[in-house]
Amino acid sequence: MNRVSAQPRTDGDAPAHRMRKFLNEPEHAVSDYLRGFGAAHPGLLRYEDQERIIVRCDAPVAGKVGLISAGGSGCEPLHGGFVGPGMLDVACPGEIFTSPVPGQIMAAIAAADAGAGIVQIVKNYPGEVMNFRLAAMDSADEGLEVESVLINDDVAVADPERRRGLGATVLVEKIAGAAAERGDPLASVAEIGRHAASRARSFGVGLSSCTIPASGRRIFDLPSGELELGVGISGEAGTRRVTMSTAHELAAIMLAAVLDDLRPDDGARVLLIVNGLGGTPLSELYLLFGELEPGLRQAGLQPVRSLVGNYVTALDQAGASITVLELDDELTALWDAPVRTAALRWGM
Repeated sequence: MNRVSAQPRTDGDAPAHRMRKFLNEPEHAVSDYLRGFGAAHPGLLRYEDQERIIVRCDAPVAGKVGLISAGGSGCEPLHGGFVGPGMLDVACPGEIFTSPVPGQIMAAIAAADAGAGIVQIVKNYPGEVMNFRLAAMDSADEGLEVESVLINDDVAVADPERRRGLGATVLVEKIAGAAAERGDPLASVAEIGRHAASRARSFGVGLSSCTIPASGRRIFDLPSGELELGVGISGEAGTRRVTMSTAHELAAIMLAAVLDDLRPDDGARVLLIVNGLGGTPLSELYLLFGELEPGLRQAGLQPVRSLVGNYVTALDQAGASITVLELDDELTALWDAPVRTAALRWGM
């Protein structure tokens, strides 16, 4: 059998990077992936290259509250993977771990606007908060009604005002998306989103750093046998570095951090997300779930809904985060409602 061998280029156009990643030029990594993402999901969404937004194919939906979200790329499938019926109408990804600019967000608002107002879901990172605020103010000047829901579920940060948005982002996008899909008015969609956010807490553990395409280097060094407690989703180090432990011990640490802050009612029904950060096999995530689920029961709670997989990542970082949402009847019904996106779908 003949084999075709691709020889390394030695001309002046050869790429400077030598990363073991599927890349062309690192500075074009985001645009290149977005074009591929749009091409992979025709009939569900479209990618508008000029504005760099991902739009639900039938948006804007007449009479429906528009739901948008945004954030730095590198956290896929957040947010573009959650565009579609039952979740987001539009997502606008920024550069790697960088907020989209206000003009991008305004384009997302305009693409989602069907006359019933817009709810924007904002993770509590300074750049995102500022840019969403500016976009909302400029849109209001144009006569559009815009409500914001802030996600700040990361209990690794002591100050609630500075807590980052983690896994609760997916929960709020799903729950608020279901409320908008059934025709709830603007104030109600925003309120149910805030209600869900207030009843969710998250905590992350990093087993490695991640590699930024532009530099080809890890953000931080992590010695063998150590891990980071309290990582976010921008590849940053955690709040504390400790010696590697067993999954059983780590699950106990993560669950205690979440439940000590959430303080759910005794016997409460909860939803548990075990979320990979991009570089951890599903087998390990399910192993972790197997440690956490009985821990919830031992704490007097009823884990009645679950989600395991990569939903809010940090490029190729190894590790996981957990999110616990204290459910009520309405939140459960909205979570169970049909959804059809690239990364989450059931009932359709």
